[in-house]
Amino acid sequence: MIRQDWPLFEIFIRAKSGLSHRHVGSLHASDSAMAIDHARDLYTRRGEGVSIWAVESKSIAASDPAESSALFEPAEDKIYRHPTFYEVPDGVENL
Repeated sequence: MIRQDWPLFEIFIRAKSGLSHRHVGSLHASDSAMAIDHARDLYTRRGEGVSIWAVESKSIAASDPAESSALFEPAEDKIYRHPTFYEVPDGVENL
């Protein structure tokens, strides 16, 4: 496989245990193991992460931002789904 044929991978890094993974960038690699190795070298040089996800870009499905109102507005009339009725206990930093 020549380098131009390598698939594109989206890279997600989790900075600390208990936090969510965040998208940090994209890179080309021959397979997922190589993508994780390259992501480690490229995005966590200063020890910023505890976990790396490498997802082939073609495997990601995304909604169309132009259709966000049709997709998300039905939830607006269900106020019980919003955490406005709950009090966050003292000492809780991340939910």
